[in-house]
Formats: sequence, structure tokens, C-alpha cells
Amino acid sequence: MLRLAPILFLVLLAACDRGAQDYPHLVPVDQLLVDEPLTPDPAPGLEARAADLRARAAWLRTQPSDAAAAN
Repeated sequence: MLRLAPILFLVLLAACDRGAQDYPHLVPVDQLLVDEPLTPDPAPGLEARAADLRARAAWLRTQPSDAAAAN
């Protein structure tokens, strides 16, 4: 039984290696730390959406609430 343990260990270790190998390629740290803008820049769309939400919030503040209308 003791002779079988190392063989069983090697078989189990080999079985663990059968998974998908979809790891990303290694990149130097210098490329990761570069301060380049995102492409395409998401800011214009986000700024327009934020402006729309601010306008809607301002409009909702001018509307009477249901509690005030019920009294």
C-alpha cells in the first residue's frame, strides 16, 4: 500500500493539469502602470447621463409630493 501512494499522488497531480489553459499572457509591469486614457473614452456618455439625472432630480424637487397633495 505504501508503494501505491506515490503513484496515486502522481496520477492525481496529472489529472489536475487537464483543465483549460486560458490564462492571459504575462505583461511587464511598466506596461501596466502607464497612465494612458481608456479607449474609447467613456466620460462623455457618463457626463451626459449625469446631466440628465441632475435635470430630472431638479424637476422632481419642484413637483408636489403625494403626501402634500393628499392633505
